[in-house]
Amino acid sequence: MKTSLPIILIATLLAGCATPSTPDRMGPQSPVSVVDAEVRSAKLIEKDREAIRAMAGEYVVTFAFDETVPLIEGYEKKEPKRSGASEVVILIEDSPNKISLQHVLIVGAGQVIKHWRQDWVYEADHRLDFVDDQTWQTVALSEAQTAGKWTQCVYGVYDNPRYCGTGAWTHRYGNPTWTSDRNWRVLPRREFTTRDDYNAMNVENRHTITPAGWTHEQDNTKVRRTDAGNEVLVREFGFNEYRHMEGFDFQPAYDYWEATKKFWAKVRTQFDEMIEAGGVTIRIPLENMEAIDAMFALAEQAEVGDMPELSEINQVMSQYLAPTQADVQLAQAQSPTQQ
Repeated sequence: MKTSLPIILIATLLAGCATPSTPDRMGPQSPVSVVDAEVRSAKLIEKDREAIRAMAGEYVVTFAFDETVPLIEGYEKKEPKRSGASEVVILIEDSPNKISLQHVLIVGAGQVIKHWRQDWVYEADHRLDFVDDQTWQTVALSEAQTAGKWTQCVYGVYDNPRYCGTGAWTHRYGNPTWTSDRNWRVLPRREFTTRDDYNAMNVENRHTITPAGWTHEQDNTKVRRTDAGNEVLVREFGFNEYRHMEGFDFQPAYDYWEATKKFWAKVRTQFDEMIEAGGVTIRIPLENMEAIDAMFALAEQAEVGDMPELSEINQVMSQYLAPTQADVQLAQAQSPTQQ
């Protein structure tokens, strides 16, 4: 319900200051009318959208992960992990309340690999939470949780769910920055192929737009979740830097996406239906390789002009995926505090 102008002015005078009762993410402002406040809000949302769209482009990417603080006796920090890639980020949806960015890698001698996807929804009323091994459940977001905020959901190489987070963009300091709430995420691929001593990560993510491109910081805590409770192993700092790249031929990535985008749109639609129905459970071990191989085989058909039928996509999904059962316990789905 909108507050009338006289009430706003009276409240401001009683407060003895010239700052509105609701802080603006771009900094303090003078008292304004309701109409002016709505205009300022629209401008702020557009600044958020500009920041998200700024992540599209061609980049050289570096990935760095360092375990920092052991949290159980006897734990020995693992060696830092470093890697890199050439990656193009393609804007695939740009609507008023949703922006979607598809990452495509080029590795080795020009090999193209569909990578992760990030979807941004403004004031989302629900999202996916990682609630159990291989299980994501759709949970509601209250107005208080999502007002003025963007929910980012990240998906894997075959559009499988990974994690979501909700937070506000701030533009106060010149470099747009978004920070998520704390939440759970499944193990990253860099870990589950080499270790089995934990099964979830308690995370906070930060994206910052910089003059050189953008960065993705990760405040991670590695946790073994059991029916008896959580055993917290170690904290980790992740820093992924996307620096604008010139003089590199990204055309194979654009060609791949042009040839397969209609296929992957069908896959996203099928996942969306499962998510809207309550969530997704992956039936197979964490590495998901059977599902990845099967879905990428269909993408190869599309790439050469033989578009798979929807029934073929559903056959793969029904073999490796299932709707999440409504009785999954949500105790672990609540946004956790920092360990």
